[in-house]
Amino acid sequence: MSEAVQSTMEFHPRPQPGPAKPWAFPAPERSTLSNGLTLLRCERPGQQLVAVEVLLDVPLDAEPKGLDGLATILARAFTEGTDKHSAEEFAAELERCGATFDAHADHAGLRLSLEVPVSRLAKGLDLLAEALRAPAFAASEIERLVRNRLDEIPHEAANPARRAAKELFKQLFPAGSRISRPRQGTAETVEAIDAKAVRELYERYVHPATATVVVVGDFAGADLDALLAESLGTWQGSAPASPPMTPITSDDTGRVYIVDRPGSVQTQLLIGRTGPDRHDQVWAGQVLGTYCLGGTLTSRLDRVLREEKGYTYGVRAFGQVLRSGRPAEGTGLAPGAALLAISGSVDTESTGPALADLWKVLRDLAAGGLTDAERETAEQNLVGVAPLKYETAAAVAGTLADQVEQQLPDDFQAAFYRRLAETGTVEATAAVVNAYPADRLVTVLVGDAAQIADPVRELGIGEVTVVQG
Repeated sequence: MSEAVQSTMEFHPRPQPGPAKPWAFPAPERSTLSNGLTLLRCERPGQQLVAVEVLLDVPLDAEPKGLDGLATILARAFTEGTDKHSAEEFAAELERCGATFDAHADHAGLRLSLEVPVSRLAKGLDLLAEALRAPAFAASEIERLVRNRLDEIPHEAANPARRAAKELFKQLFPAGSRISRPRQGTAETVEAIDAKAVRELYERYVHPATATVVVVGDFAGADLDALLAESLGTWQGSAPASPPMTPITSDDTGRVYIVDRPGSVQTQLLIGRTGPDRHDQVWAGQVLGTYCLGGTLTSRLDRVLREEKGYTYGVRAFGQVLRSGRPAEGTGLAPGAALLAISGSVDTESTGPALADLWKVLRDLAAGGLTDAERETAEQNLVGVAPLKYETAAAVAGTLADQVEQQLPDDFQAAFYRRLAETGTVEATAAVVNAYPADRLVTVLVGDAAQIADPVRELGIGEVTVVQG
């Protein structure tokens, strides 16, 4: 028999973690192309999927009267063919280079988003430039986009959350203001849109001199300057018209609107008002305090309404910038605002008790304030996970585009995280209490009015009005 071979295993020391590296939101480099297009570029080593965001100065206020939804149709039309490619050909070219291309319109403006592998960046930028420089706006394609949008509207009306948002904006903002009406238009306004209106909006406001492009990714193997000059740099345009931008005003008198849905087994809640945007020094405290109130499963609202009472699967408090900008010169007033809201759903019979407990949470918060433990948990969740949140090029590009759209400095996000870490419990308490005053909230409930109206009236949180569902 052969002699057994004895082997020994060598154990190496366990690797030790290295020193923690400081993290900050990446800073972009800003420049201008020869055609006036503003460029923000951000090198992110290892990000082989490049993200490109193009911001166009086409706010919803620029839509002609009676054509609400025109900006949405214009945004969608950018993906529907050019002077060189039909809609089908354009889609096929995007697919060949592994790119995704999307566009949407909002109150602040219109945005195009492209993601493409860096190895196909030249082709992706060429297609993006082609869409911007020479969109076809074929009558048949615009008619199809209009039909598609008209098909979406009944589905949105049937969705309780979408219906609640529509009603809140209608009641919160002045009648006649663009922000009080559905962002993507109504059936009546969308039906009136044609190719001529789309092209007129494009020719009036879409020009390189007022546009910004954000490019984020790993450009080590690419000459980005040359690629941009040969693509987006060839886009030409005359001086554009200045789009209207009216200040946002609202009425936060405490009141309740019930959108009647007879037989509904649940009630959708949306409670809100407007408050400071990101230009205000209170923003960091407001974000921190709002997170403590309803930003996670361990927040106060969930702890009471979900864990203790079992009314809901979850309630969230959040701040959403509607439109943001520097204070208007000579007025001291900013043209934008943030929506501060609480949303969720409860079963019908629990609507009254759930609202009573929700208001008690707000009043207890005002009376006793946040705890240091709550503030610390919120800071860890908001600041501690930021490096993970911005792992992808698309996440970085989207935030940089938000900063441009909201007229914020390029280092805003980095400074914001530092500000969050420095915000104390007292400051966060003051901010969230001022953001959600119990007597200055507009409440929208989508549910069975016959069952919920009287219990809600008994709460005394404002006059109750029932509207058609």
